[in-house]
Amino acid sequence: MSAATPAAVRTADHGSLPWLIIAAGSLIAMLTFGPRSAMGFFQLPMLADTGWDRTTFGLAMAIQNLCWGLGQPFFGAIADKFGTWRTLALSGLVYASGLVIMAFANAPIWLHIGGGVLVGLGVASGSFGIVLSAFARNVAPDRRALVFGIGTAAGSAGMFLFAPLSQGLISAYGWSDSLVYLGLLMLLVPLIAIPLRGNASSGRHSEALSAQTIGEAVKEALGHRSYLLLVSGFFVCGYQVAFITAHFPAYLGDIGIDARYAVIALALIGFFNIIGSLSAGIISQRYSKPYFLAWIYLGRSVVVTAFLLLPQTPTSVIVFAIAMGLLWLSTVPPTNALVAIMFGTRHLGLLGGIVFLSHQIGSFLGVWMGGYLYDRFGSYDPVWWLGVALGVFAAIVHWPIEERGVARPAMA
Repeated sequence: MSAATPAAVRTADHGSLPWLIIAAGSLIAMLTFGPRSAMGFFQLPMLADTGWDRTTFGLAMAIQNLCWGLGQPFFGAIADKFGTWRTLALSGLVYASGLVIMAFANAPIWLHIGGGVLVGLGVASGSFGIVLSAFARNVAPDRRALVFGIGTAAGSAGMFLFAPLSQGLISAYGWSDSLVYLGLLMLLVPLIAIPLRGNASSGRHSEALSAQTIGEAVKEALGHRSYLLLVSGFFVCGYQVAFITAHFPAYLGDIGIDARYAVIALALIGFFNIIGSLSAGIISQRYSKPYFLAWIYLGRSVVVTAFLLLPQTPTSVIVFAIAMGLLWLSTVPPTNALVAIMFGTRHLGLLGGIVFLSHQIGSFLGVWMGGYLYDRFGSYDPVWWLGVALGVFAAIVHWPIEERGVARPAMA
């Protein structure tokens, strides 16, 4: 009997999903996304104890987001070549180290090294880009958007769970010990990551190793118009969500709303983000991904505008959190699916990481400008309104993106 062809194997595997890999990757996404999404709760108690200003904390969070972005293509390439498990194991160790150093920071430099550089690199080596690339190699192309939605929803669940968990730990043990406990949780990542062994040459739907080098892959991507538009649009996503994550609790305190609504709001964003991410994965399978992304960004601008112009009350905070939660990370499944469609999975960790670098440059600016402009003008309003304008910009640049693979005559 002749051996089954790769096409036959893929057809046979089409109906099943690798649930062990999906579950392990989803747990890791939840763990790595959880603590960094709760950093805003540590701002006020930390500053009260240390006497630092919001610019100092905002710079640390901005460095964290920038290191996350700078590290993402690097760690994505490592995972593509040397294996996902090794990269995720490193993530757990670096992440835990960063949180512990942040916990005992007695000078801004240690806050910037621990909570900034190390936590950022820890997230970079264990975040969506690494996990979703492993998913892509084990799932048929027409199922990827759905599975990407599941992984993204798991990260959202991390935000939902870690918002009340972090606030509860801070109330019971103080901000410093709470960071240590969160660091210990990160040491579970190497163990959970074991089912994600393998690199770009493994998996049920991986591609045969081609002669294309990393340099050639980057050159091809940077010469592709639709990819560049995707990169520029994802910058806006980073700006918007990072600013809210880092500064929303402080913003609510400034407008006189009880601090418990900050916990409720971020938990609601995380919960409805689960719904939004799963829905985005399903919708992205059936409709135009670029058009869908355009509507998401436009929707964010409308939600923020309504929140700023209408009376700001506990009820409006809850409505804002629900609406923003539905749109929060719903950009991730269609964005990663578009990168896989354009270039395949061979260098998906690297090329998806470059897209995410743009996201994190936006995150850096959103977090840093939030603290800087607040200290300068005593208000977060300029940062909010810039985010509204950027949302309209992102909607415009996503509209002409072409949802098809790059032309490669030599591979035809």
